[in-house]
Amino acid sequence: MPRVKTGYKRTQKHKKLLKQAKGFYGSRRKIFKRARETLLKSGEYSFAGRKNNKRNFRKLWIIRINAALKEHNIRYSDFINRLKKNNIELNRKSLSALAQNKNAFKKLVAQVKK
Repeated sequence: MPRVKTGYKRTQKHKKLLKQAKGFYGSRRKIFKRARETLLKSGEYSFAGRKNNKRNFRKLWIIRINAALKEHNIRYSDFINRLKKNNIELNRKSLSALAQNKNAFKKLVAQVKK
């Protein structure tokens, strides 16, 4: 079997990876081995960042709902419990949007208090 050299293919692979590493600092963008390590790590960080983003938005929604409920003298946990008992299926994102609209939220709280 003839010997196969991987010159062209390997060069193309390296170029592709180094192109992705554009913007990294120092040898992290110039040296293939360092660039590959950094790209793997950056992928992990971006994955974790997406999860943290979801977590932060959920916190924000809960804070907004809780702030709107203080005017009606209801605790957040009681409000969520009453929503479930009344079979009102609204997620926290839409509840947060309603909480910013005082009139609509007032009607929802009145319906839950019954």
